[in-house]
Amino acid sequence: MKRPGVVLAGIVVVGLCAGSAPAVLDGWAPDPVPPVGTAGPVELVAFDSCDEVLSRFRAAAKGDLDRLSRQWVPVDGDVAVESKAEAGTSFDSRTAAVPGTAEHSTTNVQENGVDEPDLVKTDGKRVVSVADGVLRVVDVASRRVTGTLDLANSSASQLLLSGDRALVVTTEVAAGIPVPPDEFAPRTGSRLVLVDLSGPPKALGALTVDGTYLDARQIGGVARVVVSSTPRPAFVYPQDGWSVAQTRLENEKVVDAAPISTWLPHYELSTPTSRRDGTLVDCSRVSFPEQPTSASLLTVLTLDLSAALGTGDPVSVVAAGDTVYGTASNLYVADQHQVFTTGRGRIAPSGTTSVHQFDISRPGPPRHVASGVVDGLPLNKYSFSEYAGHLRIATTGSTAQNAQQSSVIVLERRGDALVQTGRVDGLGVGERIHSVRFLGAVGYVVTFRQTDPLYTLDLADPAKPRVVGELKINGYSAYLHPAGDGRLIGVGQDANDRGRVSGTQVSLFDVRDLARPERLAQYQVPGGTSEAEYDPHAFLYWPADGLLVLPVTDRADGTGGSLVLRLSGNGFDEVGRVVHPTGTIRRALVIGDDLWTVSEGGALVSSGDRAAQLAWVPFG
Repeated sequence: MKRPGVVLAGIVVVGLCAGSAPAVLDGWAPDPVPPVGTAGPVELVAFDSCDEVLSRFRAAAKGDLDRLSRQWVPVDGDVAVESKAEAGTSFDSRTAAVPGTAEHSTTNVQENGVDEPDLVKTDGKRVVSVADGVLRVVDVASRRVTGTLDLANSSASQLLLSGDRALVVTTEVAAGIPVPPDEFAPRTGSRLVLVDLSGPPKALGALTVDGTYLDARQIGGVARVVVSSTPRPAFVYPQDGWSVAQTRLENEKVVDAAPISTWLPHYELSTPTSRRDGTLVDCSRVSFPEQPTSASLLTVLTLDLSAALGTGDPVSVVAAGDTVYGTASNLYVADQHQVFTTGRGRIAPSGTTSVHQFDISRPGPPRHVASGVVDGLPLNKYSFSEYAGHLRIATTGSTAQNAQQSSVIVLERRGDALVQTGRVDGLGVGERIHSVRFLGAVGYVVTFRQTDPLYTLDLADPAKPRVVGELKINGYSAYLHPAGDGRLIGVGQDANDRGRVSGTQVSLFDVRDLARPERLAQYQVPGGTSEAEYDPHAFLYWPADGLLVLPVTDRADGTGGSLVLRLSGNGFDEVGRVVHPTGTIRRALVIGDDLWTVSEGGALVSSGDRAAQLAWVPFG
């Protein structure tokens, strides 16, 4: 039996109307561009019967055979080729000291109070890190490694921390999960390991699930982990003399023969004393779009780090996903669909992004409450922001003339749909977004091709978002961080007038007057590049001392270390540079008066005021 679900907004191209004209305010006017579209409803439904779910999966897979067929034969002329798009006032990263611990920094996160998984965590009394498949615990007081845990056969590890528990998330081949005989093998798995840190680190249990780990968010001691899985029917590929139609017919037979176990993700849960496996998601917890575009499954797991490890009380939607954004009450998962129209020597990018909203405001599993679609493609999670009941999304898309342009789109939940309430278009025509930051009712967007326009936006009225000011400078900022007092720190690349980048650049912007943003100072590292440009977790700003730390690597020879600056007045002073005897510095922390930097080779403790070395804690 079909049960009502949510409404997913679709795309309908329309002509110019008064409500969709580009904003023109405060003397700034974007280049005129036609609007790209508006949204229309498409219902999401759930079913009580596994037979109905299986029928829906098979129908979705058959629809996807049209896309697969384009991979079976060469095509000349104009074709549409779908691909996935390549894939966070002063923001305070301090944690108040609890008895027996020093005041310390935390992971640089997008939203206050919503923790994000990272390579290194601290609670002020210990530093916990994961690298090369090993979890290590360093005691802050004695400055020595007090325990290690081998996370066998794991890679790309991240961790979350709550009290004396850590949750480590890794990606691996799901070797322990049985693979049905009618599927390709092996499956990709996401492995979640719950670790006890009250003594020497000890694994309390491990949950391995089908699919690719996307991201996670933690509020208090509860983590929400998002996984994307793809069913693996044993599709056949063209043999000698086969036509595309014949190949499709054979694969339709494969789809019709695949049982429900092929389409739903599986799991393995192991503890020191037990092991069990099975189907991860119950059929009744799977929701479908009326017209699914793929048979992929997006699953959200809920894990209480203080409790025994279970299967995560999963909830699933038949959709793909690549970007996760979370607040204290909602979790959003986005799926980008990028399309290139090719032919006659021309490549014109365009695309849409589906967004799924999950309510996480109450204990227990999340509730999938709404979905929507917007024009264009976001850069990363910082392209999303929830404020006063609205979701703002910054995207780069195409005009009717196939020129790139960027937009900020405002959505509101109405019933089961995320509905557009306002938008502003025409940002950086001919350019793409390089960074975004939303802070309350204000937004900042950086686009780049040859110069770096920094746009300031007033988003107080969700029906009329507007660009207020624009600052054009050479180079670009790939990450923007609030510094308080109406100032903004930018980390990116310097460039010449033709857009050729020349090295790491740290900028300080005055944005107190949105109509007239200006750059107050810049610090350059010729030939440098920084992980903070694409992973904000690598950036540390400690407002109490104005301390700013980021890893910098020389492009020419690969050498590097941490650059330590101090924000003083309206400029930067270099405090020093920190270099490890081995390993590449990935993260920096402030604990008490000390600066800790962490690499795969060890942790280095330096003085916070001079960046002078105090102690080296080797990991090997």
